[in-house]
Amino acid sequence: MPKSKKVLITGSAGFIGSHLAETCIRLGHQVYGIDNLSRKGTSLNLDYLTGLNSSFQFFNLDLLSTDALNHFLMKNGPFDWIAHEAGQVAVTTSLDNPLADFHANAHATLLLLEAIRLHSPQSKLIYASTNKVYGNLGDKVVTEDPKRYSFALDQNGISEDQPLDFHSPYGCSKGAADQYVCDYSRSFNLKTSVFRQSCIYGTRQFGLEDQGWVAWFLIASALGKPITIFGNGKQVRDLLWIEDLCELYLKVWESDNFPWGQALNVGGGMNNTLSLLELFELLDDMGIPMSKRSFGPWRKGDQKIFCSNNSLAQQLLGWSPKTSTREGIIKLWDWIQDNQSSIQDVLTSEDH
Repeated sequence: MPKSKKVLITGSAGFIGSHLAETCIRLGHQVYGIDNLSRKGTSLNLDYLTGLNSSFQFFNLDLLSTDALNHFLMKNGPFDWIAHEAGQVAVTTSLDNPLADFHANAHATLLLLEAIRLHSPQSKLIYASTNKVYGNLGDKVVTEDPKRYSFALDQNGISEDQPLDFHSPYGCSKGAADQYVCDYSRSFNLKTSVFRQSCIYGTRQFGLEDQGWVAWFLIASALGKPITIFGNGKQVRDLLWIEDLCELYLKVWESDNFPWGQALNVGGGMNNTLSLLELFELLDDMGIPMSKRSFGPWRKGDQKIFCSNNSLAQQLLGWSPKTSTREGIIKLWDWIQDNQSSIQDVLTSEDH
């Protein structure tokens, strides 16, 4: 049996963080989670994790608390694997408060990197970055079809060769953190990597209007809440099921020859793309009742289309998505149906 690893997950009570924690717990690893519990739904995810295994250790800690962070690593480290999932997640929130967004993403990531460099320098760290580091892809030729936008030339999606082009404060803060993580491998010989993640969806995702759109549309439909489509609904994203993402984290951590400092584009790929209009059509075909819809203005920094070219992850690690959009949406809908009361409580809570 493989040797148990010591794993640290920041943002461990969030959507991706809780799934990574669960994956590692079920594999028998020793998992430490830190989270400041600032996002809605985190208390429910934390209850779920603590119910899985008594060996899971959770710490309510803010990464901006430098002394507390360093004390935590000195006392509990060093760690074999680290996933950095904590941060501010919405473009709209970054536009409302750019300074708080900077501290939550760029500043907190730099503090974490420094703490790791000092107290856990042999760790393998993966940072959850975003496709928003590529901006609005203004250099790409995009065609407009009746139900979706399409790339005219980039038939395999966006690769890591695409120039960085930060749009919105969120793009800037995540992009700065992204580049710091890559550079700490070059400058300090740390084992650090970046996943530039596309649209990740799955269970225990308490989607809101400004982030987690697939989950939000399904939750709104289940609870009879109105839906606002910002733009014309032809925006396209590639959807990646959460368990497929967790598999890639494990592949990188378990690899003996991964090229540290490398960023990977990670998403569902061309076979798992949907526009908003196509999602509504799919839900209708599946018999899922849809809420009343209205249209609003385009949001700043919104890409008409993004699809991740996963070729590098496939080449380096033999990874590709396994879960189709239809299969994933059925699983997500079933989870929402089984947890409507808890989801309603999260959406109506006064926590922030």
